[in-house]
Amino acid sequence: MNKVIHPGFKGNADELTRIIDNFSSTGTMFADGRRNKIKIFPLGSGTVNVKSFKIPNIINKIVYRFFRKSKARRSYEFANRLLQEGIGTPQPIAYFENTTAFSFQDSYYISEQLSPDLTFRQLIEIPDYPEHEIILRQFTRFTFKLHEKGIAFQDHTPGNTLIKKAGPQQYEFFLVDLNRMNFHDSMNLQQRIVNMAKLTPEDHLIKVMCDEYAKLYNKSYDEVYKLMVKYTQYFSNRFHRKRAIKRKLGLRKK
Repeated sequence: MNKVIHPGFKGNADELTRIIDNFSSTGTMFADGRRNKIKIFPLGSGTVNVKSFKIPNIINKIVYRFFRKSKARRSYEFANRLLQEGIGTPQPIAYFENTTAFSFQDSYYISEQLSPDLTFRQLIEIPDYPEHEIILRQFTRFTFKLHEKGIAFQDHTPGNTLIKKAGPQQYEFFLVDLNRMNFHDSMNLQQRIVNMAKLTPEDHLIKVMCDEYAKLYNKSYDEVYKLMVKYTQYFSNRFHRKRAIKRKLGLRKK
């Protein structure tokens, strides 16, 4: 087993190893997905979030063994990079990989368990949430900060931003599900809008986000809004096409 433990948690190495060794039979299930599972475990006086990535297919077993970093390793390394850049994400603690001489098996990413006040998805679903527009505009500034640092979070989707109230009309944002990121020296407007376009199809929310982003980027509202609508529609149409294909193939319940 390969493992890397954050220097601040070296004293918990044995306990972290026991958590991984007994992952299937212990812990509290937090998310039981088709591809991956997340469980919660006590660690010292706190709580950790352990994401288990499924065993890849036969081709990816070779790819991840010899040519590409595992999802767990990328999650850990990207989390550390985000924190170095001043971007919120749960504290990375460790990653573990099970391999053989010629094959990759499975991997685990361990991070701090946060208890947010809401996620961006809930902000979409609850239009009368207190200080709704304030949160939305602060989230847009958070996304702008990402882009200014050249960070394109490929899974910048509604469920992957945790939101905590930090004070009167002040909110903090934390990215999760980190294994897919690109880093650029700079990002043009199209790259930035494409990166935001999976967040919501709701026009009243898009208008607020475009208004805030246009001010930050010193572009006209119409230019930003036109691009946002174009790519939001593109991703929405692609999502529905994929769902329809899966239904026809019997891969998804109707």
